Amino acid sequence: MTSAIRRAPGRLATLGCAALVATTVAGCGSVKSTISGTGGKDSAITMGTTAVTSVLDPAGAYDFGSWMVLNNTFQSLLSFPVGATSPQPDAAKSCEFTGADAMTYHCSIRPGQTFSNGHPLTAQDVVFSIDRMKKIKDDNGPSSLFDTIKSVEANGDGDVVFHLTQPDAVLPDKLASGAGSIVDHSVFPADKELPNDQLVGSGPYKIDSIDQTARPDGTKVPGKITLSANSHYKGEQKLKNSKFVLRFFNQPADLKSALDSGDVDLTDNSLDPTVSAQLQADQIAGKGTVQVTDGAGSDTRFLVFNTKDQTTGQVAVRQAIAQLLDRTALSRDVYARTVQPLYSVIPQGITGHNTAFFDKYGDPDPAKAKAILAAAKIQTPVKFTLTWSRANAQGAESAELKRQLEASGLFQVTVQQQADWDAFKKGWANGDYQAYTVGWTPDYPDPDDFVVPLVVDGGAFHNGFDDPQISQKLVPDTLRQADRTVAASTFTAIQNSLAGSVPLVPLFQNKAFYASRADITGVAATMDSTGIFRFGEIGRTS
Repeated sequence: MTSAIRRAPGRLATLGCAALVATTVAGCGSVKSTISGTGGKDSAITMGTTAVTSVLDPAGAYDFGSWMVLNNTFQSLLSFPVGATSPQPDAAKSCEFTGADAMTYHCSIRPGQTFSNGHPLTAQDVVFSIDRMKKIKDDNGPSSLFDTIKSVEANGDGDVVFHLTQPDAVLPDKLASGAGSIVDHSVFPADKELPNDQLVGSGPYKIDSIDQTARPDGTKVPGKITLSANSHYKGEQKLKNSKFVLRFFNQPADLKSALDSGDVDLTDNSLDPTVSAQLQADQIAGKGTVQVTDGAGSDTRFLVFNTKDQTTGQVAVRQAIAQLLDRTALSRDVYARTVQPLYSVIPQGITGHNTAFFDKYGDPDPAKAKAILAAAKIQTPVKFTLTWSRANAQGAESAELKRQLEASGLFQVTVQQQADWDAFKKGWANGDYQAYTVGWTPDYPDPDDFVVPLVVDGGAFHNGFDDPQISQKLVPDTLRQADRTVAASTFTAIQNSLAGSVPLVPLFQNKAFYASRADITGVAATMDSTGIFRFGEIGRTS
């Protein structure tokens, strides 16, 4: 195993600031908007979110909130257009692997592109952006996504060649993510990050201003970001608005109040699940003034096991738990059907998804679970502790998991919360927990990003699991397959293997619920499995 195959925890920042943020982020105060959320057709459109962020420089930005801004203010060589799960040329006019071994990648830059300051965007800027990110190597940044890049060179202004240390068929997906944002080499320093209010990109929007707010510890973070159409933008997106404002809220309840009052025109998937469900029910019943648009999401949530623990380290214990869990009840009774049951590590909507856990275990069955434990001569009830830190449903999630397991008479579960997110991460990294619930937000919509970061060499959750057949044979095989549909059969084998070894149990994948005022249009057009919210798709009726 090379370090390039096992990625650093990376988007655990997302877990703290986006996927798990909805009920517990501290310190991002509500900033009063100076632009009315209800105005004429040409007035700024204001979106509210609880995806609090702090760093917007692409070298250090690695959470949902920051990437939401980067995806709309910067270009990458490639991007994911609406509805696409394969990256398409953006700042590049074409990109391709030049050999069958997926070791060399070539891109030709689209001519005539400029940054919002009028500076030309060239191959030198692309090289600078990658080299800079790898040099700064921010511990909380996305540089680990580019560990397979040995070097990158510019041939004139229009051609870029990436030389890799090993096959990496998902390099195009990584370049299409927020990590691939191209920066102006004459503006950004080569060895340190640029302050948020000095950022310059070439995307469809430019940042006009950032209103800061203070956390309790005094740290300044964005409270409101005001954007306008970038007149220098030469890309393919056609904007349906000329001004867009992003506001950050501390709690879902604050965001809901802002929606009710008209201070925001729409929300991302940040409202409390039960609130989203009620708003949708009201809409169906013809009540209320808010419309809800729902769609598939790719954020996933897992029950993770410490495979080095004396109890949860036993495969039979983990298999018995997998045999008992009722995902349908969890989705219905705890999350008001705002999530959907998940039966493998790769969610629906992503190439290679299957239902490996359902295929192996079927419906919840205490008798089968008892037989699994008996065959392994494990005495019941099996006692273990389940730890959680953050969940959209708060403690109701872990309480339901405890109820389901104990109802069988086979388990005795102690539930504990570690409310401090940083302490929670340190706890699982140190092997302090027997089992714990964690969510995952992908970097890009490829099956690789739901497998490698989670199950290779302990993964981002540091649960001690590693299967050499997966990490040393199957995963490297997938990275040689530039045609991702060909790789699907290998990912099927990986998922089936994980259903047997159960280092973690997939619980659900999120549905996305975006709420908006009645005069807002285009929300459905920007909802897809990439998780990218495209500000330019949002419009306002007269």
